[in-house]
Amino acid sequence: MPKPSAAFPVMMVVAAALVDDRGRVLVQRRPAGKALAGLWEFPGGKVEPGESPEDALMRELREELAIDIDAAALTALTFASMPLTDRHLLLLLYVCREWRGDPRPLEASALAWHHPAGLRQLEMPPADAPFIAVLEAALASSA
Repeated sequence: MPKPSAAFPVMMVVAAALVDDRGRVLVQRRPAGKALAGLWEFPGGKVEPGESPEDALMRELREELAIDIDAAALTALTFASMPLTDRHLLLLLYVCREWRGDPRPLEASALAWHHPAGLRQLEMPPADAPFIAVLEAALASSA
C-alpha cells in the first residue's frame, strides 16, 4: 500500500451511526451524479481544514439531514483506512443516540432505518461495509 505524502494526501472523512430508541441505524442513499451513486452509506462528510472531526460531523449532519447534535453526544467507534486513486481515505465512524430535529434527506436520494443486521442486505461503499460487524457488536453490548 502506498504511503501518504504531499502527492498522495490523506482525506479525513467522518460518519455517524445515528441510532434510534428501537436500535435502528440511519443510512442514506447517495444521489445520482455523485461518485458511488445509489449506494447506501452512513451520513457524514469531509473534515475541512481547521475543523475537528466532531465539528465536521456536526456541520455535515446539519447540512445533510437538518439535525443538530452536540459533540458530547458523539462516541468514537471505529475507523477504516484505504487507498483511493489519488489519495488515502481515513473514515472515522461515531455513534450518536441524541439529536434535535427529524432527519430529512437534504443531499441524499433517500433515508432508511435498519437494524444493524439488516445493513448487510444493502449495497454500501467498500469503506462503510466493514463497520456493520463492529456496529452490531457495539449495539448488542449496550442493549
